Amino acid sequence: MNALLITILALALLYGVLMLTYFYGWQQLEIFSPSAHSTPGTTRVSVIIPARDEAANLPALLLALQQQTYPAHLFEVIVIDDFSEDATADVVRNFPASNVKLLQLSAHLDKTQRLNSYKKKAIELAIEQASGDLILTTDADCVMGAKWIQTFVSCYETSYPKFIAAPVSFYKEDNFFKHFQSLDFMTMQGITGAMAYLKSGTMCNGANLAYEKKAFYEVGGFIGIDMIASGDDMLLMYKIYHAYPDGVVYIKSEEAIVRTLPVDDFPSFMNQRIRWSSKADKYEDKRITRVLALVYFWNVALLVLAVAAFFVPGLWWWLLWLMIYKICVELLFLGPVAKFFDKVSLLPSFIPGQPFHILYVIAAGWLGKFGSYKWKGRTVK
Repeated sequence: MNALLITILALALLYGVLMLTYFYGWQQLEIFSPSAHSTPGTTRVSVIIPARDEAANLPALLLALQQQTYPAHLFEVIVIDDFSEDATADVVRNFPASNVKLLQLSAHLDKTQRLNSYKKKAIELAIEQASGDLILTTDADCVMGAKWIQTFVSCYETSYPKFIAAPVSFYKEDNFFKHFQSLDFMTMQGITGAMAYLKSGTMCNGANLAYEKKAFYEVGGFIGIDMIASGDDMLLMYKIYHAYPDGVVYIKSEEAIVRTLPVDDFPSFMNQRIRWSSKADKYEDKRITRVLALVYFWNVALLVLAVAAFFVPGLWWWLLWLMIYKICVELLFLGPVAKFFDKVSLLPSFIPGQPFHILYVIAAGWLGKFGSYKWKGRTVK
């Protein structure tokens, strides 16, 4: 039993140091303001949106893109329909904007052809058709503010990075389950920004990123990672990072935030998280792998301690204090991140969500490595 406690305390110490490090990194990361870069943008931009059965969500996204402050003649929107069975294609065709274009995956692939990553193929085909020098990608269930493109262009024309990651937030969180998702996702977003400042690894989310079209082809696009179901964002980012170590940046800016919807039910949540964790052992940057391993085994240790406490009642006090410790170090980091995303009102849901958080991290981590998941009506291994 002493060995168990020593192991758990060692993991607790490492976890605390990790969270304090991320707290420092997020606090030191400077806010990027597009208004501070007053020169008008001239970069041609292509916004690429893979979509599968997104007829209900696309109108809000297309309207948000139509309302951008960036000149319409300098950007195009390419929606690529991934074998949708609803009216996705019709929504795009009928949208009243000359710079919105529709591509259909069915024109390039037979429906019976099996791929492990349809999304990468969709993006790849869209880039082939893109006229922009800067590629922006987002998801069909997202919305953004009017200065979204302008902020990316301002960042790009300031130092001409090869790859730009940006913040993503949930919205319309109308129950406890969605509060939990938002807080969990916000933590990952804060870590993304902190790691960018600390240069201790690279993370991003495909719902909100940009990269040079030229750089995409220089690193071979998705070649070498095209059989991995997920990773159209981070795995591509690593390829570009290897070629251009100083060419990857993160925009900490309210104007750059993209908002997306949390899922409605637990099976969808687990499929989403398993999909995200499925690429954990594919990262060439092993700093990320080590961090994920630490977080995973820290949560496993807490579960083991809880089970052991049923047989050794004296361990309940250890579990209580370690849970208090976990909550305190996580809230120290999450507080400033929640303030940036204007989500402080969700923090009361953080503590009651802790048991669920521990269990889902363990389950999703295991199934991401050894299981399969369903996504957009497809089963992926």
